[in-house]
Amino acid sequence: MVVDRLTPARWLLIMATCAAWPAVAQTAGSATPPANPTDTPAASATPEATTPQTFALHAQATVVVQANPSFHAAFEGPNSLRSRGETRETADVTLYAGVKPWRGGELWINPEMDQGFGLGDTLGAAGFPSGEAYKVGKANPYFKLQRLFFRQTIDLDGTREAVAADLNQLGGSRATDRLVLTVGKFSVGDIFDSSSYAHDPRGDVLNWTLLDAGSFDYAANAWGYTYGGAAELYRGRFTLRAGLFDLSVEPNSEHLESNFRQYQLIFEVEERHQIGGRDGKVKVTGFASHGNMARLDDATALGLATRQTPDVALVRHFATRTGVSVLAEQAVTDTLGLYARAGVADGRYEAFEFTDIDRTLSVGLALKGIGWGRADDRIGLGFVVNGASAARKRYLAAGGLGILVGDGALVHAGDEHIVETYYDFAVIKAAHVTADFQLIDHPAYNRDRGPAAVLGARFHVQY
Repeated sequence: MVVDRLTPARWLLIMATCAAWPAVAQTAGSATPPANPTDTPAASATPEATTPQTFALHAQATVVVQANPSFHAAFEGPNSLRSRGETRETADVTLYAGVKPWRGGELWINPEMDQGFGLGDTLGAAGFPSGEAYKVGKANPYFKLQRLFFRQTIDLDGTREAVAADLNQLGGSRATDRLVLTVGKFSVGDIFDSSSYAHDPRGDVLNWTLLDAGSFDYAANAWGYTYGGAAELYRGRFTLRAGLFDLSVEPNSEHLESNFRQYQLIFEVEERHQIGGRDGKVKVTGFASHGNMARLDDATALGLATRQTPDVALVRHFATRTGVSVLAEQAVTDTLGLYARAGVADGRYEAFEFTDIDRTLSVGLALKGIGWGRADDRIGLGFVVNGASAARKRYLAAGGLGILVGDGALVHAGDEHIVETYYDFAVIKAAHVTADFQLIDHPAYNRDRGPAAVLGARFHVQY
């Protein structure tokens, strides 16, 4: 097994994370940041009891260590998960600073320090096992400005509800019926396809395709962020969302377009309800990406004609790739919640930003530890099936490479099956340690490789 060597800089980052625990304990909130602050349930306090904030400062630090023992592999290619086994780690520290310039307005900035690598350099499985691993890995810590955005909330009708202070969310109150406008640099996942049970790699599951619908090829640079804007209209138990976002200069790039020549439109409808007095919701999310992308069969045909490995870069032209996904979640008891996602995308084209998936289905649960006297602990279990189109399988069989997959051949193709389970243990309310296990069968749709086991540990502190 290959072990990722921990340099002095990495040890310094990890020790700084541990040293932060005592200070964090004094001002801690939830260990799980909200996926979408405008979509979180109201706090239990009444609006009158919630002191409106004009400024807030929060921080988080997360270290994830993952290892995959050696597994069966008939062959290996450029984008393969390494069958001989390895251990890798990632670390990040994020500052969340927000200010309220006027009523309903919030300006937030999130500088971040990152370091580390995902398994296989974040390659080898369409459903990659760590949402904390970016597509860009570096041995030494480096800084990025991941978010800089402005949010304006315009109250309409309805009763008022309390808003708890949290990451990228100032405490105060708001109307239940409202219009929310967000513009700047942020993640599409901050607004769309968010789930109460599986959306945050710092507190929930870790696998990419349990955190989000695998077929949701959302606009993002290699770190998962982009420029754009979104509008959300809340009316009763329904919310309508729409967004316009910048695509990368070329698929899976570190750099974003400067003029929105390549862009993505996203639409979402959310319905909230109660069953047996317990909250649930359903979301339908659709996207259309217009950019310079390859038709996979064109790349495969050119490769066969020239007796070369198919290369999508040689046949790119402006086209539109679309997809739709559905998310449903339901609280079953005070401690147990269930969720499911399903999605499809146009499999004729290369994936532009996220991962090489054309259809996906996932189900899971999250259980709080109240029943065994550990109110801040949580157990999670999820299962996902990811599939590729016939065109994508032909491309991979000819030796083509995708964003995350490409074993150099695909003799016996099949769906990728992943199961993940975790136990999130609250050392204190602000500091959590998580044990995580994943099993990936047919990684990268290859029946000649795997199953691959992934063992993980997560260390997270937040205030």
